Amino acid sequence: MNVKDKNFKSAVEIVKRLRKHGFSAYFVGGCVRDLLMKREAKDFDIATDALAEQTEEIFKNTRPIGKQFGVILVIHNKIPFEVATFRVDEGYSDGRRPDKVVFGTAQMDALRRDFTINGLLYDPIKDEIIDYIDGAADIKKKVIKAIGDPSRRFEEDKLRMLRAVRFASTLGFTIEKETLKAISKKASQVSVVSSERIRDELVKMMTGPYAYEGLKILDETGLLKIILPSVEDLKTIKQPPQFHPTPNAFEHTRLLFKYLKDPTPRVAMAALLHDIGKAKTMTKTDRIRFNNHDNVGASMAKDILKGLRFPNDDIKLIVRYIKNHMKFIEVTKMRESTLKKFLGQENFKEEIELHKADCLASHKNIENYDFCNNKLKTLSRNDLKPDSKIKGKDLISLGFVPGPKFKKILDFAYNEQLEDKKTTKLALLQLIKIKYPLK
Repeated sequence: MNVKDKNFKSAVEIVKRLRKHGFSAYFVGGCVRDLLMKREAKDFDIATDALAEQTEEIFKNTRPIGKQFGVILVIHNKIPFEVATFRVDEGYSDGRRPDKVVFGTAQMDALRRDFTINGLLYDPIKDEIIDYIDGAADIKKKVIKAIGDPSRRFEEDKLRMLRAVRFASTLGFTIEKETLKAISKKASQVSVVSSERIRDELVKMMTGPYAYEGLKILDETGLLKIILPSVEDLKTIKQPPQFHPTPNAFEHTRLLFKYLKDPTPRVAMAALLHDIGKAKTMTKTDRIRFNNHDNVGASMAKDILKGLRFPNDDIKLIVRYIKNHMKFIEVTKMRESTLKKFLGQENFKEEIELHKADCLASHKNIENYDFCNNKLKTLSRNDLKPDSKIKGKDLISLGFVPGPKFKKILDFAYNEQLEDKKTTKLALLQLIKIKYPLK
């Protein structure tokens, strides 16, 4: 394979050095799949018959990240590579990691892996694929199929059920019938997987180019009901047909992902959770309404994201995106100061991306999106977030005593400044005297 990538070349050098010392060594796993699919391979993992101790002797810069499993991190050309001994895993009492490993052959190592598309080996010296499990054929067929008995594969490692859906979301593959059936049968067992690992797989799914299909598979297998019941509840929520072409709020959420292009994890998670407040706020009057679902959903999302161990900074932004997603309706009627503060929020480009996709997945009217974008073109960063002309010391000079009222007065002055950037400091002080006369 004609690959000029620095990581690829460095990985080849590791293979050559292992072979120079009399060991066999190959590229394994996802990198082989990606090379065959002509996709960019990010991580090059290497499998060898060298034991961990022998690998440590051959390479000077190593880290024993999983020595008991035969895994050593080799840092070569300042790039980290996992080098693992061919092995067979025995016993998975925790449903995640093997209780014991037995070192073996390349074929045995391939047969212990999760899916056929990830069980290929590649000899970079001879430029040959070594395929013990018909993985190359499944890549051509775009099929995700468990190696051997799918039920056993998922019993060994419950995370593999989510990985199957993730590959469907990122590669656009379908899941083979028996593999899909085994996931559906064991879906409830995914609850033993750590929150962090569920989070990582979920983020990869929802940022993938086929998240629309991935979300459908999560639902059909029963995994969604276990990991995100509030999203699964959206299937029961019918919406006003004049605003939504989809039969329910869940299908609207799915459709939204068709209009997101390479979303960040924050945008993807906000999209996934943006309507979860509808189940608790639905009322039927003249039509179906969901008053305050944005605020209710934001509160629910905060708890979900905390449970999934998202970083606090991400939680803050995702919750804000959900809380604000209905405010775009009001942008053309906002006061200048309110609009500037809205447009000047941190990461607003992500927020407006979510709004556009939400509109396209419902009424398809993006006038408010265009209004915001056009406004942003005419406003500089200093227009949106200028330094305040009135400080606390200015209020003190007027005779105000520092206290709770201070912030209210400073906010008033700043809003007036945003309304008209030509307003002078003297004019603002006069407005304060009128609005907040000293007794």
